[in-house]
Amino acid sequence: MKGTCTVCDASVTLPKDTEESEIISCSDCKSRLVVQKISNGKATLEKAPVVEEDWGQ
Repeated sequence: MKGTCTVCDASVTLPKDTEESEIISCSDCKSRLVVQKISNGKATLEKAPVVEEDWGQ
């Protein structure tokens, strides 16, 4: 299964057992990507949101 990195436009090969909402990394730019949709062996990827630390305020 393949997708395209939204940060660097590289082709990203995903494992066969990849599921929607899974976080993966681009092999070229190392950006964290989330699998939005899987259709016909092609994955739609978007940049994963940055996790901000919650200091309890």
